[in-house]
Amino acid sequence: MNRIIWKGLPGILMAAFMVLQGLYLPVTQVHAEDLALESPSVILMEPSTGQVLYEKNADEQRHPASVTKVMTLLLAFEQIGAGKMAMTDIVTVSAHAASMGGSQCFFEAGETQTVEDMIKCIIIASGNDAAVAMGEHIAGSEEAFVGLMNEKAAELGMVNTNFANACGLDADGHLTTARDIAIMSRELTTRYPEIFNYSTIWMDTITHVTARGTSEFGLSNTNKLLKTYPYCTGLKTGYTSEAGFSISATASRDGVNLIAVVMGASTKEIRNSEVCKLFDYGFANCRLYQDDTVLNAGTLVPVTGGKEEMVTCVPEQNTFTYLLTRDQVPELINKEVNYSELTAPVQQGDVIGETVYYYDGQRVGAVPLLAGNDVEIMSYGFCFRKTLFRLFCVREADAEGMEEAATTTHEETGSATEAQTGTGEDAGSQTELQTGTGENTGDGSEAEETLNNGNASETGVPAEETEGLPETTE
Repeated sequence: MNRIIWKGLPGILMAAFMVLQGLYLPVTQVHAEDLALESPSVILMEPSTGQVLYEKNADEQRHPASVTKVMTLLLAFEQIGAGKMAMTDIVTVSAHAASMGGSQCFFEAGETQTVEDMIKCIIIASGNDAAVAMGEHIAGSEEAFVGLMNEKAAELGMVNTNFANACGLDADGHLTTARDIAIMSRELTTRYPEIFNYSTIWMDTITHVTARGTSEFGLSNTNKLLKTYPYCTGLKTGYTSEAGFSISATASRDGVNLIAVVMGASTKEIRNSEVCKLFDYGFANCRLYQDDTVLNAGTLVPVTGGKEEMVTCVPEQNTFTYLLTRDQVPELINKEVNYSELTAPVQQGDVIGETVYYYDGQRVGAVPLLAGNDVEIMSYGFCFRKTLFRLFCVREADAEGMEEAATTTHEETGSATEAQTGTGEDAGSQTELQTGTGENTGDGSEAEETLNNGNASETGVPAEETEGLPETTE
């Protein structure tokens, strides 16, 4: 027993130390009014739904510092996802990229690294030189890459954002907001969850190969929450004298994922502490409802005037999620599947309905339902051919039915004939017996024989007389 207690003692002491230092706050019930955050701009978002759980001055424009690199990484993973770039591709560092100040990995002009190693340098060590080199590799120049960054920001609805560089160094007009950072962080983490394979790395190394030789360079994660908050999964820190201490942090607990953004904190300790408070508040006050069967597989929807009478129906996404907060319970969620009245032509991908979700009678979300295949319009020629086909198929089916019925009747008639023939033979035997009796008795024998022969004729039909009967009795 003493040995067990001693083995667990270091962990207990470490937890106590972190609590005393304000580095880790255990998850407890926290109310929004109790957060009392010092940082000038913050937001807490649930990424699968995009629902905002808490915000403070979330639309105030501020310098983002290295949190900018979330967009740089998003564009890099988009290139990889589209097959335009691979993790094993080689990135050559330009003189411009190598000249970046601030946090860096000390690349020399002309040095090469793989795309994967550059991603590590960006997200682990926050290398400004790596971010610019990546941007140049994708777009040809940092200026062209910044254009892509701003295009993507506009596409995502980041209405208060303007990027001026790929790395986050302070520059005129290089501004964004906590809300916009949450939006791009949501896009990166939900579309490319493999980012967590890199954002959770605590330490790693790369190898510099230059004219001076080969040397290893250590990468240490700038996000210390990975060690001080047990549910933290990333994402990107930032600091400049003008921006202050900022972060876009991610955490996951019991199936619930959260994004917390803090901008402009006066110290690193305040930034980290307030991120923990936001996470604790979120985990204590929400849980996720998830429906993995938005629509049953193989669902068909009727189509009027088409070459086919039905079209397959598929959901735009297979899963629907809804964030339950505070006292909400999943039992009050209902769904309703609605289809449109369809007339050909129908094209694959057309919206033909929706699965609607209600919480306590109030609509809370929907998933569009799409046509799974094309249905062409029925032309006059196709309609004529289809009518002829059906007509001849029906006649052929009727003819086959009549032939089958005739065959059955013939078999039944033959059986009856055999039975009747047998009856005639029995009657003949009876006649012979009765004839013999007549000879013995004498009087009345001829009358008896005539009577019995007449009965045999009515009862039994000779086999040779059945050959002329028709196959059916109709």
